[in-house]
Order: sequence, then C-alpha cells, then structure tokens
Amino acid sequence: MADRGVDLSALPKEVRDQLAELDLELSEGDITQKGYEKKRAKLLASYIPQLPNAELSLPDVQLSPAHSGDPSPEAPGPSSAARHHRAHRSGGARDERYRSDIHTEAVQAALAKHKEEKMALPMPTKRRSAFVQSPMDACTPPDTSSASEDEGSLRRKAALSAALAQSLQSPDYWINRSVQSSSTSSSASSTLSHGEPKSQPQPQLQPAASVLADVLAHTRIENSVPPDVTSSTPQDRGSRVDLPPAVRGMSRGQSRSSMLDTADGVPVNSRVSTKIQQLLNTLKRPKRPPLSEFFLDDSEEIVEVPQPDPNTPKPEGRQIIPVKGEPLGVVSNWPPALQAALARWGATQAKSPALTALDITGKPLYTLTYGKLWSRSLKLAYTLLNKLGTKAEPVLQTGDRVALVYPNSDPGMFWVAFYGCLLAEVIPVPIEVPLSRQDAGSQQIGFLLGSCGVSLALTSEVCLKGLPKTQNGEIVQFKGWPRMKWVVTDTKYLTKPSKDWQPHIPTANTDTAYIEYKATKEGTVMGVAVSKIAMLTHCQALTQACNYCEGETLVNVLDCKKDMGLWHGVLTSVMNRIHTITVPYAVMKACPMSWVQRVHIHKARVALVKCRDLHWAMMAHKDQKDTNLSSIRMLIVADGANPWSVSSCDAFLNVFQSHGLKPEVICPCATSPEALTVAIRRPGARGAPLPARAILSMGGLSHGVIRVNTEDKNSALTVQDVGHIMPGALMCIVKPDGPPQLCKTDEIGEIVINSRAGGTMYYGLPGVTKNTFEVIPVNQAGTPIGEVPFTRTGLLGFVGPGSLVFVVGKTEGLLSVSKRRHNADDLVATALAVEPVKTVYRGRIAVFSVTVFYDERIVIVAEQRPDASEEDSFQWMSRVLQAIDSIHQVGLYCLALVPANTLPKTPLGGIHICETKQSFLDGNLHPCNILMCPHTCVTNLPKPRQKQPVDVGPASMLVGNLVAGKRIAQATGRELGVLDDQDLIRKHQFLSEALQWRAQADPDHVLYVLLNAKGVAVCTATCAQLHKRAEKITATLLERGGLNTGDNVVLLYPPGIDLIAAFYGCLYAGVIPVTVRPPHPQNLAATLPTVRMIIDVSKAACILTTQPLMRILRSREAAASVNIKTWPTIIDTDDLPRKRPPSIYKPPTAEMLAYLDFSVSTTGMLTGVKMSHAAISTLCRSIKLQCELYSSRQIAICLDPYCGLGFVLWCLSSVYSGHQSILIPPLELESSLPLWLSTLSQYKIRDTFCSYSVMELCTKGLGTQTEILKTRGVNLSCVRSCVVIAEERPRLGLSMSFSKLFKDLGLSSRAVSTAFGSRVNLAICLQGTSGPDPSTVYVDMKSLRHDRVRLVERGAPQSLPLMESGTILPGVRVIIVNPETRGPLGDSHLGEIWVNSAHSASGYYTIYGEENLQADHFNTKLSFGDPQTVWARTGYLGFIKRTELLDASGDRHDALFVVGSLDETLELRGLRYHPIDIETSVSRAHRSIAESAVFTWTNLLVVVAELSGSEQEALDLVPLVTNVVLEEHHLIVGVVVIVDPGVIPINSRGEKQRMHLRDSFLADQLDPIYVAYNM
Repeated sequence: MADRGVDLSALPKEVRDQLAELDLELSEGDITQKGYEKKRAKLLASYIPQLPNAELSLPDVQLSPAHSGDPSPEAPGPSSAARHHRAHRSGGARDERYRSDIHTEAVQAALAKHKEEKMALPMPTKRRSAFVQSPMDACTPPDTSSASEDEGSLRRKAALSAALAQSLQSPDYWINRSVQSSSTSSSASSTLSHGEPKSQPQPQLQPAASVLADVLAHTRIENSVPPDVTSSTPQDRGSRVDLPPAVRGMSRGQSRSSMLDTADGVPVNSRVSTKIQQLLNTLKRPKRPPLSEFFLDDSEEIVEVPQPDPNTPKPEGRQIIPVKGEPLGVVSNWPPALQAALARWGATQAKSPALTALDITGKPLYTLTYGKLWSRSLKLAYTLLNKLGTKAEPVLQTGDRVALVYPNSDPGMFWVAFYGCLLAEVIPVPIEVPLSRQDAGSQQIGFLLGSCGVSLALTSEVCLKGLPKTQNGEIVQFKGWPRMKWVVTDTKYLTKPSKDWQPHIPTANTDTAYIEYKATKEGTVMGVAVSKIAMLTHCQALTQACNYCEGETLVNVLDCKKDMGLWHGVLTSVMNRIHTITVPYAVMKACPMSWVQRVHIHKARVALVKCRDLHWAMMAHKDQKDTNLSSIRMLIVADGANPWSVSSCDAFLNVFQSHGLKPEVICPCATSPEALTVAIRRPGARGAPLPARAILSMGGLSHGVIRVNTEDKNSALTVQDVGHIMPGALMCIVKPDGPPQLCKTDEIGEIVINSRAGGTMYYGLPGVTKNTFEVIPVNQAGTPIGEVPFTRTGLLGFVGPGSLVFVVGKTEGLLSVSKRRHNADDLVATALAVEPVKTVYRGRIAVFSVTVFYDERIVIVAEQRPDASEEDSFQWMSRVLQAIDSIHQVGLYCLALVPANTLPKTPLGGIHICETKQSFLDGNLHPCNILMCPHTCVTNLPKPRQKQPVDVGPASMLVGNLVAGKRIAQATGRELGVLDDQDLIRKHQFLSEALQWRAQADPDHVLYVLLNAKGVAVCTATCAQLHKRAEKITATLLERGGLNTGDNVVLLYPPGIDLIAAFYGCLYAGVIPVTVRPPHPQNLAATLPTVRMIIDVSKAACILTTQPLMRILRSREAAASVNIKTWPTIIDTDDLPRKRPPSIYKPPTAEMLAYLDFSVSTTGMLTGVKMSHAAISTLCRSIKLQCELYSSRQIAICLDPYCGLGFVLWCLSSVYSGHQSILIPPLELESSLPLWLSTLSQYKIRDTFCSYSVMELCTKGLGTQTEILKTRGVNLSCVRSCVVIAEERPRLGLSMSFSKLFKDLGLSSRAVSTAFGSRVNLAICLQGTSGPDPSTVYVDMKSLRHDRVRLVERGAPQSLPLMESGTILPGVRVIIVNPETRGPLGDSHLGEIWVNSAHSASGYYTIYGEENLQADHFNTKLSFGDPQTVWARTGYLGFIKRTELLDASGDRHDALFVVGSLDETLELRGLRYHPIDIETSVSRAHRSIAESAVFTWTNLLVVVAELSGSEQEALDLVPLVTNVVLEEHHLIVGVVVIVDPGVIPINSRGEKQRMHLRDSFLADQLDPIYVAYNM
C-alpha cells in the first residue's frame, strides 16, 4: 500500500484533489489498476513517513504499537473506503478469515523472487472428455454464498497489490510458454512450457502438430541426458539417451509428422519427451532440505531420523510461571442456579424483552419476553416429564440426554427447548439439523448421540416437515444414528402444568447441565459435558469480564446452539436480563449489513460477531450513510484468536470509525469447547493506547519458538492479543505433544486452564477424558507442579507482556512435517493471497495432512470456479507451490482442484475437512486438476545404495558357504535312463521317423482332436492322416518352393492341425520350420510388422499358410503397414493335390537343426533360438517321464502353439509319446468362456496345460457363474494336474483365486501348478505326476531389492509370497550363480539360474537389434567349483531352497523359486526392483485400476494404470498410486499415465510387453486419459 501510515487529511489540497481524481478515473474504468497504483505511489512518495518499529524491552516478543488515531500498519489507509467500493463491484470471492493485505504483498513478493528463476513446470496432459466442468446451475450464485459460519467466504476481489498486478501483466509470465498445439492424440492443453533460451524466436500459434515437432527439434532433447534424479552420483552431461531397441508395432492414432528421432533413432514424440525433459529440469534444482545422511544396512529401520540442523532456533527463556486471573467477585444477588434467574425475571419482569428474532429480510419477526420464555419453558418441562409415556413408564427420567434439533433461523424455539430441558432436569444436546441421509459427518453425529445415549429428539413442526422422509412418511434413519423418537415442541402441542406442579430448581451442583458437541481433527464428534455449577460460574465470570448490566441490549450474529453464541447470547444474557437480538446466518447472507443496522436501531451496547461479519458489513456499508455505532461499548470478536483476524478488525475500524465506532471497544477473545471462554480483551479506557501487536517469524513458529521477525518480512505473522484470562482461572502453557511439560517463556505451547467454569468431561468417553480434562503439568525434571488438574484447550499460544494472552493457532489445524509445525490456517491464507479470483470458487480451500512414508504430507484441495481455464488453474497451482515454499519453507505433497460445490460441507456450508481427507484417501474426490510434488517434499528416503566393489572372490564365497554349513545351491531332476533297444533308438532319434513309425504301427490311433467354440471336434488327426497330410505338403514344397535342404520356411497358421501337418511336412522335406503367429485381421497395423520382421530376420525362403491368410498378406490394408511386394514365395496348403514326395529326408546327425523358435520377450526383444533334433526328442522324453504320458492317455491343451513349451506340447509331444491331445485354441474362449472347463469335465481329463491369460479369463469371467456351471454338470474332480506354462515368476494370487473359485466344481486344491522355461531352455521345471506338491515361501522384499533372500513368516510386513516353479524335469541340472563373479552361490541365496540339460537350445539364431549378445548364454562355465560342466544362462533371478519334503527317490526335495527376469528389473536408487511387485501394489491402490504396468525412462519411474471406472475417477488415481509406491517400495513415481482398459499390450503367454508400452508412451500413441508429471 503506497499510502500506509499517511494521514491524508494532512496532505496539501492539490495533492488531495489529484488523488480524488485518480480514484474517480479508476472507478469509471478509465485507468488500469496498475496505472492507478503507479500514479498514486508517485503522488504520495514524498509524504510517506518511515515508521520506526518501537522496541519493547522484552526478550520474548517484539511489539509494534498500534496508534489509536492513525490506522495501524496493517490497515489500509483512509482511502480504502473507495477501494472497497471498487472491489465490491468487481466480484470474485475469497475466504475473509484469512484476508491480510500485508500477507498478500508478502506472497506477491515471494512469487516475484521465483519469477526471476523462471522454472517451467510441465503441464499435465488431459483428454478432452476428462475435463470436468461442474454445471453452472449447480453452482451457488455469488450473492447467496454457500460458505459457513466458520469458513465464511465473501464476494470480494482481493485488493491485489501493485506487485501482483505487475506480475500478472508482465509479458514473460513465470511460465515461459512455447507453443500451444493440438497434438496427435486428443489430449487437450498440451501447452509446452520448457525453459528455452530467450533468444529463440517464438513462433505464432499454429494448430498443426508438425510445427510443434519442428520447434521441439531444437530443444535440448538430443544430446543432454536428463539428470539422474534418483541417485546422488554426478552424471556425465554429454552422454546420450540410450533406449534399448525394441520391436515396435505402430498402434492407433499415430501420425508421422509428430514423431522425431532421439539420438539413436527411436521415434519419440516431442511432446511427451519434452514434458519429461521439463520435469527433469525442475527436479535438477537442489531441494530445500538436503537429503539427510542415511546409511542402509540390514537394520529393520528404513528411514533414519534426519540429523537436527544446528541452526534450528531453540527456546532460551526461563520456565513459565502459571498465570492467575483476577478473583471472581462475589455478588450478593447472584442466583443459586441459572433456572432460578429465569424464574425471577419471568415473575418480576415478565414484560421485559428477552429475545428478538429476525426474518430473512432482516426485519424483526417476533419478540419473546421473559414472561413468555418462562411460561413456555415451564409448559415444555411439564410435558416432557408428564405427558410422554405413562405414569408407570415415563419416557424421560431425570438426567436423560435429549437432542435439540432446531434451525438457526428459529432461536425462540431453541431457547424454550433449552430452558425447558434445564427445568425438567434432563440434559439438552444441541445438534445441527440433518439435511439428508448422507450428510457429511452425519455418521459422526450418530457417534455423538450413541456415546451420549440419546434416543429422543426435540424439534419444531416446521423443521420436522423439512426432514427427509421414507416412502411411508417416516423420518429416515440417518446414517450411523441410533433409533430416535421425535417430539414437536410448538406451543400448541404443549400442556399447561397443573396448579400444584412446580419445577424442581436445586442449587447448582456438579451434575451435567448440557452437552455441547465438538468435532476432532479426525472427524469424530464428541460431547463436552458442562456441569450446572460450571455453567453458572462461567456466566458469572463472563458477566464480570464483560461488565454486563441488567437490561442491556446485545446483538448476536453467532450460532446460538454452541460456543460464544450459546454462552453469551442464551445463558449469560438471561442471567443479566439482557435483551438479545439474534441475527441468523441466512439473514447475513441476504443482508450483510443487518447486524450493524440492528446495533444502530436498538442502540445496542454489546455485539457478538466473527471476522466474517465485520468484513461483510464493511463490503455493504456504502448503502448506509446514517449508521451510528457509538452505542457499542464492546464489540466481541469470537474468532479473534485466529491470527488472521487482525486485518478484519483493523479494516472494520478504519471504515466505521467515522460512524462513531471507538477503537478501544474491539475485543477479540479465545475460546475452546473444553475450557469454554479462555481469555477475552476487556474494553479499554477512552483514549488509552491500544494493545500492542506481536510480529513473529513464521520460521520460528514452525519450530515452536517465539522470534521477532527481522530478516524476511514476507514470512511474518502479525498476532493480536486476546486480552487476559477469565476471572477465577489459572493458566499454563505446556508442550502440545508428549507429557504436559511446562514451556519456556519464548516457546509456543498448548494453553491449559484450571477453572470451575469449564467443561468436565467428554460424555460417555472416560478414556479420552483423562488426557484432556485431567492434565497435571510437569516441570523440566518431569515432576508435577501441583495437585490441581488442568484442561487442554486445543489452543496454541504464549503469554506476552502484562500477562496478555496471544494465540497463534489450534492443535487441530496443526500439520507436523519433518519435526516442524505448520498451521493449516496460515497455509490457507497464503494460498488465498495468490490471486484466487481467477481460479478458486468462493475462496473454498481445505488444507490437511496425510501420513505417507513415515511423515505427514501436506495436501491442499480447493474448489475451482466453473469458468476457470486449465491454463489459469495450473498456473495458480504452480504459484501456490512457490508461495508456500517461500513463505513457510515447506513442500506441498499434493494440490488438487475439484469442481465447484463438490467438497463435503459442514451444516453451515463450510468445508468438512475430515470428510474431504477421507474422500482423498479413498479416491472419491474426483479432482479436475491435480499437481503432485513428491520429489520436493519427500526428503526422508534412504540414501541410494552404492554397490560395493566385490573384493571377495567366488572361491572365498564358496568356502565361506561351506564353513557356514550351507550347501551349494543346485538341484537335479530324475535320471533320464538309458535306451538300450536299437529299435527304440531309431524310432526316437528323430520325430519325423517317430511319426512314420506310428503311421505304420498304429495308423488309426487318434493323436489330435481340435475343438471349436461350441466344444465340437471340428477336426481330428490319426497317425496315418497326419503322416499323409505331411507328405502332401512335402511334395508341394519340393515342387513349388524351389528350396534347398536347410532353408527356413515360415508357417503362418491359426492354432490347429494344419500347423502340425505343415511342421512335419517341413521335417520330411529337410527344411527348417519357423512357426509365426498370424497377424490379427482387425489390427494389421500393430501385428503385421512383427510377422514381417520375423520373416526378414529368419531369411525365410517360403511361407506356408491358408488361403484367407494369404489374401490378407496381399491385401491393400497390409500394404499400409509393410511392403507386400517383397514377400517370399507364399504357398497356400488348403487344397493340395494328393502326391507323395519321392523321398523323406533323414538328417545325417541328431545335432542338425530341427526348427527355429522365435519369441518376443517382455522387454520387447525378438529372439530366435535353434532347436536340434536331439534336443527336441530329449525334451519330449523328459516330459513323457515327468507326466507319465502313454498312448492310452488324453491331455487337454489350451495354449498358443507358436513358441516355447506351448509349441512343444501342441505339435511334438503327442507324436513322440502317442497320447491323444485335445486342442483348444485360446481365442475360442473369448466367444465361449466355459469351453476349456467343460471340455475337461466332458472328456474326464486328468492332465491339462494352459496359460496365465486363459486362467485369468476364466477367473474374471466365470468366477460368479460356478453355480450355473454346476447345474450344467461341469465336474473337475477328474483333474489331477493343471499346469500353467509360463516364462515368469509364478502368479500365486491368480493360481490361488482359480483354485478357490472352482473348488465348488470339484477342482482339487493341489491340482494347479506351474512350469518354467526360458529362451535358452524351453522347459526347466514342470510339475508332473510324481514329486511333492509345490511349496510356498515368504521372502522379505527389502532384502530382494538388495539381491538377497531373507525368508520371513507369513504375514510379515513387506513380505512377498513366492511359489515353487514346478519340479525340475528329468535330465536337467540347475545351479544358482552370482551373475557378476560367475561363482556358485549357497542355498537360499539370490542369483541367476543356470541350467545344464541335453534339451537346451543350441544357440541364438539371431537376436534382432542385439547381434552382439554373447554366445556365452549357451555354453558358459563357472569361474570356480566345477569348471568342466557347460551351462546355459537363463537370464532369470531365483534361488534354490532345500525343503523338508521328500522326492520320488526318498531324498529331500530341492525347490526352485523364480523371482523374475534380469532384463526386466528396474535399477532405481541403486536397488533392484521387479516391475510385477510395484504393479501389484498399484493395482491394489484403487478399485478402478484394472491393470497396471511400470517402466523407467531416464531414471524416472513411469506408472501406467488402466482405468476401469468412469473418466471422472482418472485423477483420483494419481495421489493413490504415488502414495502406495512410496509407502511400499520407497520410490517416487515420476509420471502417472491413466489409460483406457486394454491399452497395456500383453503377449500370447499373458505377459505384459512393458517395452512396447514404453515406446508407445514416448511416441504418444497411448491416447491417455490423463498424464500427471509429479514434481
């Protein structure tokens, strides 16, 4: 304010005229606010005095005097009347409890500092449909504000200071904008805001995405690696971004123009990468509290307590001495009880007015005299005691609790009910009127009624009509309420007492008089019981403190059901025969000046208001020229203990001083539901100096000490005193947490009071009562200072000079972050000072903390104006972050904006904080904008692990293990046995010969049955039929293919018998078959490139396929994705002529190549491995032994037949062992879910093989239909083993769900097991018929991250259940090896699984894009121990544990546990994470997360979650996902991407293709619903 401290009347006349002219220009709109401020400042520059800060000789507080004549420093100058007038016109709203021009300026100054630093934060990406606009009609129009008593918000544009106006209009916003563009995906608001060098020209806005790409091509994405925000090692700035090459199918919605290549040619969409780049740039800044020094060993503690900062201010004063209030005077004519006072006035002063109530327009509605009040209360007391129930069984007994349910607008009814209860000696419990069954907090009110044992409610007829009813007209059962009986107390329903009846009025004693409700920080509502003597003593103390006289007039704007409104306006007023004029909240909304008018009309001596009322009156006062407030001797400000009340008091005085308001009558006071009135300022003498103010440092306050604010005026808090403590009371200040130790004089603590005039207990809750009402303070040594019990008030403050009480906050608004205390109100004030007019609806802001990862984290939720733009909202959020960081030195964890009017409300319209917090934690808040900043505020993460150089050699490890009594971790399957019969050797050397032999020996034996979706066998193949079909294909191949022996031939078939015939046809012809999954006709763009790639990589000379597929390969649609002119020869095998080949090829040796097995791994690698004839016959033999397969057996297979063990079981195993295979293509399950299970039942199958995707389909799709299946006769008791074929850690949860769900159909709990194979060896484990059941162990996840195994008990925190991966196959040896030293490890140690077996693959054919992968994957040797054996490396981490179970040979069984693929693991903070573990946590975070996947990009953890609910829930997931990953894995999520169901790509084995997902994300092909970049 330019005119602070200037007496305008003293200015020369011409200056005053110029100022008036300026004011006029501004009000006419001829000049901008900025210009106005500038000119005004110029005019006044030479007249501004430098105000010295008067130092008081007091060590604790610096006080600045508030001059009685001049406005105090915080008050806007006299011209502010004009300014308020303007502000009123301009609309906008803001919560006025927190208005402070000083603070607004401080916030703007803090933001200006940030502006110079120019940090660009990436704006979240949002799909258009995800914009939630609350319908305009749902929003309360501004003049009927939906705000509350407590949180009253007002129509008012904050008088933004010059600093703010300037920063708004300056061309370079704090965000340095680049280009806005509509991108390829439909996500809106993709504003780029990356910090670019200023010199670069800023192109005009153009919609084309290509412009975007061009602009971005110049940004620094090419050659700068974003910093490693996860580790503390400095990083080489020059290195390039290495993205592992991956197989890439283009998905929907992709346009070439929006792609640009990063360093190594991976297309990365500019927008996403730039945003991530920006995110990384913002994370590069040093965080304010540096990471405290941690070391991480095996200790249980995850988080070390940060070392205390030596510069932290510490209290230095002496121990506080309890402060005594003035003695409570004894007056001869005090009544013995409050009812006695009413009886006296009712008899002697019957005509004297007691209460005047106003109608909605602010006109008097009725006046209740003391006579009427007395007679009606008598009638009610009589009715309650005698007319409810019968004489023998009255409904009410003395001391019963009764709920009082009356609206604020009907104080008369409430007064009568309250006094009627006192006269009947029942205990009134006033509560709010419940508006709906689901009212916010209704359950908590139910808890209050339950704990007080209330079963009867008194209400008025009008109120009863308004309560929600059921169909048959009964009042609904409110959520959480006990059953209630409702009694209407209107006069016409009351009975006149009989002549001889008199109420019993005993002298006040310690029995409970009434119960006042109070909500705790957690949302619980408890009843504070006030005894009869306390009620009377409190009235006496208030009478003495406020000097009430008989017959005075009092205007009460507060709620008369509780707190000051009840104590002054209902109780003390009756004791002193005061005339109370009640101004209900509804009247204030319609006519904000009403209370001032009432004071003027009735010449009231006392007014009882809140800051909100002061503000509203000030806003509306221009309409009232002739108001006169000189009659007021005491203006009691009920929330004067709120530090932010200073400004309202000053501004009100400033406006109304000219209307006769005397400065010394403003009396702030401090109250608490437990201790009632704590302190109140007594009116000062005329002309005496006003009490001083304390200007405190917020930094000091956060450490709980009082420090004069010297260094940074932005973070100052100005506090006014709340006067002296009440007569007859004793007060101490104690530490708010821990034992009640007395504070030092310069320390902030909780005020505790000992007084006869306070609450006595929480009714019905003795446990909680003790800690609040029976506190005995102790000194530093811990010894009690006396016998007297004190009551905790919940107020935080200190005692200033002259025993004045200062309050700086409440314990319930306390947020304790990293050992520092912040007050929720202070944060609200700061957030509101950041130009809320554009963004926040009616100033409705909630601040609370949630506990995440061992500390409290601050969350701010605000309602967003319906017309606020995305851009404005995001900018407001970013500025709030900066302001709070600057002023309070604390990081925000989450900032959310929700649509207007959607936060849960308290009965008076304020925000219900506890419900809001619960909604946030439950994911029911539905924000429309959210900003998470875990990187800045989570500073207690353990230090990243530095990998120690391995000094210990493998040999020493081995010896160490042996010394420790640990055996080397290795396991072996059964012996394969030796084949001695020549005939068998010949038969089994090559599969092609085995088929010929079977066709001769047993031609009609059915080997294969193929089922369709209806379960009908559409195709069967006997040994002879299969042989003949293979011959036809061989003949065609030799004729038309022009092939040489050893050429590769691609088999492109749907799952079926054609595929099997083609495979043997190739063997007969001496060519090498390569099975490839056919492209999906509906999704060629995504699936055909992979087919093309395998064909190219395998250098196939020819393609065998069906006619429909051949047409697809040559179609126009295919041409859009690949070059169809360069296909090798395509032969369709549908209608081949009957020809026999001249001869059938026989390989010269069994080591010759039989087929190639191509597969895309989960990391997106396409690898082909070579399988020799010897390997496949050994593998078939191993499976035959393990599963006991003979020609009389039937097995059912529901797997994809293109690679790995699925292919072996589908195509090879039956030909080798002679058993019958029933083939069920997994695709058929999509149209007929029960197909697989009903087949098992129909054919009485004992052994079946499936994939995890099949199991998941059945679990999700049939879980609820077991009864229907049962009635159809499905019975699974025949199934002995159901083996899941997989190359991953067993999915224990899924297997168990499947077993449990289908137990009702007879499925044995022991049936389900799993197999394990890898690229180097297709089948390592397979649970066969013999061997013990698979065992489960629990390992500690923390140890796993450190590459260690620590077994824990089931249910231990951070435990992970692992299931054994099946029994090791015959002829297989497995050993666990340290992948770095290549030395063997001991039992139960984590290492890489190495395998030695005759059926291992003989090498990679090729690994696309990674040709340099060493051959040592297939023939590697241990560095120590057994250097002779040749091993193959599986690339999987696991461990072996010797169990107590015995295997078939009677030895103890060695179980192999697979933890996960090494390629998939994420290295973050020096620890190793398995994606599946993080995904399991994420999927549990919210009911609407259908599936999730994680990957890293430039050391940022990216979480992609599929949303199964409505898009409104998308933003709810962001904080929950961030919380759960932080809580359970100690990682900060960098980016949260919310997508539609089915976006995460999954391969045929049901494994997530995380690298595909990553590439699609970077290429912006996901069409996400929302992308949140966590700061």
